Amino acid sequence: MLWLLRHAEAADGVPDAERPLTPAGIRDAEVTGQALARLSVKLDGCLTSPKRRAVQTAERACEPLGLEVVVEPALAGEPFDAESLAAGLENALLVGHDPSFTDVIEQLTGARVKLTKCGLAVVDRGRLRALLRAAHLAAIAQDQRRSA
Repeated sequence: MLWLLRHAEAADGVPDAERPLTPAGIRDAEVTGQALARLSVKLDGCLTSPKRRAVQTAERACEPLGLEVVVEPALAGEPFDAESLAAGLENALLVGHDPSFTDVIEQLTGARVKLTKCGLAVVDRGRLRALLRAAHLAAIAQDQRRSA
């Protein structure tokens, strides 16, 4: 299964590759990790774009899962082969950018979707199983915060 997470909101600036997450982006990335933990998602690996905003998103999303983040240059924003990148990983989280993620989802499933910032798409054997916006992930994580 492929889990495709678009990076969270980033600050404006140059160079593009060094743009950090905004405070709202940091919160969204952390909430994403809390939601994944609440859903008991078991990931075998996380690959991220080398761009700062993607690395920061991946680190915050993977922290509650105890998952190490691996930088993958192929996820920097150009077209990529998701299945090849995730080869050997049954459940892989890929963190990167649009429009490349939109294109990959369409190639894998035939579905034309647009990931929002910190949006998550779940693809299993050529089918789009879930498409979650940051607000959906926050609602899932919210239950976890109440019980903590």
